[in-house]
Amino acid sequence: MADTIVVATNNAGKATEYRNRLEPLGIKVLTLADFPGVTIPPEDGTSFAENAQIKADALAKSVELPIIADDSGLQVDALNGAPGIHSARYAGNHDDAANNAKLLQALANVPDEERTATFHTTIVAVKPNGKRLVVSGDVRGTILREAKGADGFGYDPLFYVAKLGKTFAQMNTTEKNEVSHRGRALDSLIEQFPIWWRED
Repeated sequence: MADTIVVATNNAGKATEYRNRLEPLGIKVLTLADFPGVTIPPEDGTSFAENAQIKADALAKSVELPIIADDSGLQVDALNGAPGIHSARYAGNHDDAANNAKLLQALANVPDEERTATFHTTIVAVKPNGKRLVVSGDVRGTILREAKGADGFGYDPLFYVAKLGKTFAQMNTTEKNEVSHRGRALDSLIEQFPIWWRED
């Protein structure tokens, strides 16, 4: 399994995004679903990078393969950067609908022109020998007052990108990869990946 990498996620949408970018390079992508005995500790870091590192290190202890872990979040300007690193657990759990409902409630009295936000991703890749690669990506957008689109996950139905005139949940995979925070982080990863992959 020399050309295999494990992405520390159970999120099918996220796994697909990684497969779309890494499989053309000849890299087979596995996920936590392929290692049911592995548990990931709580992401209690103080930054996206720390949370990604927690996941990567935990998986690396159980799996002798290269690991990719990421942490992403939505930073809303009017909420002083919240929900930030707590995005997945904003409403107290990992329920997308509950998180979106809480966000809409928090922004109920915020004017449209002040509903700006940034989606951020930090990716940490770790090889069994400890060699690391850390990249990140951002995209600016606006939080709508109601969900639009049926694709995507998380806050995608509320995050509107003016450049394409769509929310993330209204974009096809190609469109999203071109503009999304994870897509931009993956661009950086793919750019540096061949050298990192070959290094001892």
